[in-house]
Amino acid sequence: MLLEFATKNYKSFCEETKFSMLAAPKQKGLDSSLCKVKIKGQTIKGLCSSVIYGPNAAGKTNIIGAMDVFRAIVLRGNIRNSKENSSPNNAASELELIPNNKLTTSQPVEFSVDFLEKGLRIKYSISADLGTFLDGAYPRKILSETLSVNDNMVFFRNEGLTFGNLSTIKPYLASAIVQNPENTKEIAQNSLSQDELFLSNGFKLILSQPLTKLIIDWFTNKFMVIYRADSMQLVKRFSDPQKKAIYVEKTTDKAAKMFGINSNAVGYVVNYEDSEAKLCSIFENIKNKKNTAMAAEIFESYGTIRFINIFPLVIRALQTGGTLIVDEFDASIHPMVLMSIINIFHNDDLNIHHAQLIFNTHNPIFLNSNLFRRDEIKFVERDDNSHCSTLYALSDFGTTGAKGVRKHEDYMKNYFVSQYGAIKDIDFAPLFEEIIANEGEA
Repeated sequence: MLLEFATKNYKSFCEETKFSMLAAPKQKGLDSSLCKVKIKGQTIKGLCSSVIYGPNAAGKTNIIGAMDVFRAIVLRGNIRNSKENSSPNNAASELELIPNNKLTTSQPVEFSVDFLEKGLRIKYSISADLGTFLDGAYPRKILSETLSVNDNMVFFRNEGLTFGNLSTIKPYLASAIVQNPENTKEIAQNSLSQDELFLSNGFKLILSQPLTKLIIDWFTNKFMVIYRADSMQLVKRFSDPQKKAIYVEKTTDKAAKMFGINSNAVGYVVNYEDSEAKLCSIFENIKNKKNTAMAAEIFESYGTIRFINIFPLVIRALQTGGTLIVDEFDASIHPMVLMSIINIFHNDDLNIHHAQLIFNTHNPIFLNSNLFRRDEIKFVERDDNSHCSTLYALSDFGTTGAKGVRKHEDYMKNYFVSQYGAIKDIDFAPLFEEIIANEGEA
């Protein structure tokens, strides 16, 4: 379960920005929106969901992009560029795109994450010198790297390497460090490389492969960041494909029927030459009663394809207790469908593994005190002068004073009269008046 993500100097987020999934103090009501977990006798209250608002170009996608980049760096174990560029987020493979483009000197880029997994509270952070914007030839360097478990420092890395009380993770330690800790620590110190993460290299190989695996598995399987959902394609792969085999997933097909697909089924077709499955509409041929598959984009709407692609990820998050983070989750999908999915994450009887849903949107329908808590509603605003983005929650306004927000207020109305910021009054009329005037002169 994600508790907090933070970043600094990632594109428009110039200063340290914290995206919290911890329940804000003194927030009452909608307890079904909370995931309550006990760690070492302490009850931690996490949020089941969060929705992000803000005008275009404010930085809503950037905060999700920062999560995606941090995930990519951890999984490859270094801050070098990646030759693989399967993601629409180019910054995940070309790190020179990360630093704020207004900076003339190099400033550290920072990422950190705080999450719960298998009874452990894990905090991991890195600070890196990546140079300035578009400087791909800059000699990159990890400035610092920290891992803590249950609020006890495991290691801190800067120019050297410092270890905390490793008894905190004793069940996960390699036998060598238990038997000869000083010698093992010296070997770990010598394993440091300026552009490689100690976590997924020296720490994994020398100190604790099991703990590293636990962390990497969380990033791989439970930190489910979908950047630019409009271009997302959920690819299915099968170990033993058959020529023109058709696979119809019953759960997804049932959901598609509820979504509105009634005249056909949906499934994945795998060709003999290629194990990569393609989403198709499946029709029964009236004459020979055999199934015929057509590429989904030929017959289905864009919204239908997006729903079919994303629904398995919703299932996966709920089954594993994953955190599903989606850019423009609601694009081309009816609000009633989204309401149903959100309500499942808020249902204690269904969300038994503490899954979380995070998404950004322009749809004001979710600004509803009966649907989201104040600490679940986030805003992103970008300064017109500095061009830097700021992230804040509705709960940050408090409940008293001129700007206080009370539980049963009309959040949507207040947002559109700019009571919470993160909105722009746009009037294109003068632009068209100028166009028309210029036509008259011609």
